[in-house]
Amino acid sequence: MNVSTEWSHFLRFTLRALYVIFVTIIAFNPFNVFAIAVVNSDNNIAEYDITVKIDPTTHRIEGRTVITTTSFHELTVALASHFEVTHASFDGMPLVLSEKNSDIIQSWKIPSSQGALRHIEIHWYGEISLPNGLPDHGATFGNTRPVISNFGTFLPASSGWYPHIVDTLANYRVNLSFPVGQRGLVAGKMIEESESSDGYHAHFEFPFPAEGIDLIGGPYIIGTDEMLSLSGKLIQLRTYFHSQIIELSGVYIDAVKDYIKLYESWIGPYPFTEFSVVSSPTPTGLGMPTFTYLGIDVLQLPFIRKTSLGHEVLHNWWGNGVYPYYPDGNWSEGLTTFMSDYAYKEQESSEAAYEMRLGWLRDFSSLSPGQDEALSTFISRTHGASQIVGYNKAAMTFLMLRDLLGQESFNRALQLFWNQQLFRVASWKDLRHAFEIESGQDLQIFFKQWLTYTGAPNLRITEARSRKLNAGYRVTFTLKQTGSLYQLRVPINIHTVGGLETRIFNLNREYQIFSFDLHNKPVEMILDADLRLFRRLMPNETPPILRQVMVDQTAATLLLPGNIEILGIAEALAVKLQHRFPKIISMTDPIPVTPLLVIGLQEQVDKWLARHKLPARPVVVYGKGSAQVWTMSHKNNAPLAIVSAKDAASLVAIMRPLPHYGRQSYVVFDGARVTERGIWPVRAQVVKLD
Repeated sequence: MNVSTEWSHFLRFTLRALYVIFVTIIAFNPFNVFAIAVVNSDNNIAEYDITVKIDPTTHRIEGRTVITTTSFHELTVALASHFEVTHASFDGMPLVLSEKNSDIIQSWKIPSSQGALRHIEIHWYGEISLPNGLPDHGATFGNTRPVISNFGTFLPASSGWYPHIVDTLANYRVNLSFPVGQRGLVAGKMIEESESSDGYHAHFEFPFPAEGIDLIGGPYIIGTDEMLSLSGKLIQLRTYFHSQIIELSGVYIDAVKDYIKLYESWIGPYPFTEFSVVSSPTPTGLGMPTFTYLGIDVLQLPFIRKTSLGHEVLHNWWGNGVYPYYPDGNWSEGLTTFMSDYAYKEQESSEAAYEMRLGWLRDFSSLSPGQDEALSTFISRTHGASQIVGYNKAAMTFLMLRDLLGQESFNRALQLFWNQQLFRVASWKDLRHAFEIESGQDLQIFFKQWLTYTGAPNLRITEARSRKLNAGYRVTFTLKQTGSLYQLRVPINIHTVGGLETRIFNLNREYQIFSFDLHNKPVEMILDADLRLFRRLMPNETPPILRQVMVDQTAATLLLPGNIEILGIAEALAVKLQHRFPKIISMTDPIPVTPLLVIGLQEQVDKWLARHKLPARPVVVYGKGSAQVWTMSHKNNAPLAIVSAKDAASLVAIMRPLPHYGRQSYVVFDGARVTERGIWPVRAQVVKLD
């Protein structure tokens, strides 16, 4: 599980994506404070002075915003439509509302001006009620609705909770007030805080150009510590934790210290003076400048400190320190994944790193044709396929780039990029420029093919032979790629009677014949045995995993006979697994050549397998637990996933955990607890040599 991979930054990136679309038809969404300027310009930076008072018991918020800017362009100021405005002025004169959409926004137009400092002041108030019950994972993901409650207050900037200038970066000062027992924060440096019988007050300042302001509150106990950065700067560290997890404060602060040290030495100085870990009553996993907002249950998982927390800390460099230029694609998620999730696997062991690369390639190979997108069009994770491209494919692109340039050149390029682009909007082109400067190489083709091509290379060795020479052996083989034409550095392992050799071959045509000489007699060749090349695995290379029937839109579902209760539960489970209403086929239909999900009780499953002359349940799951799930290949190597349960209660028990095991080939459950899981062995592309 990776919190960021699952949920992080969705709110921000979705609305940025909308802006990119709308601006092309001159119909931008003025509700989107994250639709940042597409060019870096000091004229597009404003200053906000916000005073806000929040009462979680009554769900009420009231505030005052003073905006100053030197921009001489016409401006649009926007605020969520459900707030009441008691005062609106521009340079001391009444400001007339220009638009109010009852469902989304209200906005004001500020006329163009020549060089004068402009002042806008708006006072507003409103009530934000708590939805019916706290949202679950799926409801939280992608939900921009603000919440004010005693459990926790979450006001994402994308909800329009404060008046803001559309399409403008801003520095800000925010004064917060909460009642006794509640505390809050926004991104930035805490200037002062106090607590008395009147309640809690805090003053924050963010002196850098920011994309928006997210406000968090709750019944927090605050833990504090500090550290010196490698540059000698004092960094204030805090936890804002609910009482039930306050004992974790120290270990989280210590982990943050380690991550800041790691990334300062790798990239450059930490850009801020604070970092906080904040608990959420809902299963969020968000990264903002100077803090991360993680669900209470998530924070209690011991591996989160070793994985997802580092991902969120790193976003203070990539995403919150340098902003992606979204019209050309979001590079920050892939680079963050490579330098956190994957880097931690490399630190763990070469085997762990291999398993992550294998997972990336398995996931991509599970996509049906046309289901992916070009990296240059990825903005945010909206479903499994977009994550596979925007996170995994992008991370592996950086891996291939590091393999091409070498570790030292790669790291110097990242440091150059950081120093050049801090608090600026940067594109894939800017990244490429930094890597070209440091390496001295022309990387145009490399970036073009991995950013703009959809799909991935399909590679295979079509023929290979060896012959004896006077002083050794000569091997001749043919490499073939299908689909788009890539320029590739293809690693080949050659096993000889004397040991193992690895060689790199530059493939730039559809068919290409290569020859090389060896001292020892060759035995076999293996294509990309270490999986360091992003490619679509051949059907016979990788056995099926559950995700293939979860993300493939062509997958069908078969519900085996049972009573009405069983059928209802099985259908609900199929919806959870496939994130859509399933394409249900009948028992009388032939087995399709597309991926197939079969759900039923054990007796019906065994009868169905025997009737269709399919392999019986594997020994590794036979007779174990209350439910077993496994995969196999059927017609044309299409994946088949079987969900077999002892009874209705056993099906219900796996409904929540099973969707999280998409990368497995088999899983055994005892109730909701996983007792065994695994992946069928990989079958490499091996060619024997005489």
